[in-house]
Amino acid sequence: MAAIDVLHLHKRYRETVAVDDVSFSVAEGEIFGILGPNGAGKTTIIECALGLRPPDSGSVRVMGLDPGTDREELHLIAGAQLQANALPGLLKVREILGLYRSFYHRSADVAELVRVLGLAGKLNNYYMSLSGGQKQRLSVALALIGRPKIAMLDEMSTGLDPQARRDTWGLIEGARDRGATIVLVTHYMEEAERLCDRVALIDRGGIVAIDSPGGLAQRPDGGQRMRSGGIQVEPATLEDAFVRLTGRRP
Repeated sequence: MAAIDVLHLHKRYRETVAVDDVSFSVAEGEIFGILGPNGAGKTTIIECALGLRPPDSGSVRVMGLDPGTDREELHLIAGAQLQANALPGLLKVREILGLYRSFYHRSADVAELVRVLGLAGKLNNYYMSLSGGQKQRLSVALALIGRPKIAMLDEMSTGLDPQARRDTWGLIEGARDRGATIVLVTHYMEEAERLCDRVALIDRGGIVAIDSPGGLAQRPDGGQRMRSGGIQVEPATLEDAFVRLTGRRP
């Protein structure tokens, strides 16, 4: 059984088609990237997979569960970091971590999470006093605190400085090494190339291509090949591949 199966997913907001007939599967233990520009439909796919938004048509299964009807069971095995969080401003970081830890039968090493994410000195701070980057780090910690079988991370590196970003990458790799399946929404090419086993390129609500980062970089389809001195030069990066396949930059 695949960890995640998405089949012919479609979602429209009034006149705007956000997700248009998207299908893919994610293997257990895989880090699967969803890469595309703002407004491409990435977040809507994640929200449908978490049961936060019903699709108009199509289906999603996460570890065999239907996110629409099996939400309670799904939340016991899935961790999520979303772009927008609504945590109480007058709770302290220590209290928030303790509350989320209590939701699970087993939890990650909280001391390690706060150390790696640079929150050790903020445990007694109120949530409302945290900077945007610190709130982002806390949301990643909350996504991983229950040792989830599935973790869905939506732009987890936004607002993080380069060192914090690399530290967070190490956490994600460690979670995968312990058997977790990761779905990573990102627009950072370096992040996708470093972490992802496979990447789905999304543009205008549809999947343009799915392959390993290296495989996408070497694909000959989807645009004009670059030439240098009359010799064809294949793209060397994921960004080159995205531009060739979509005509746009992510």
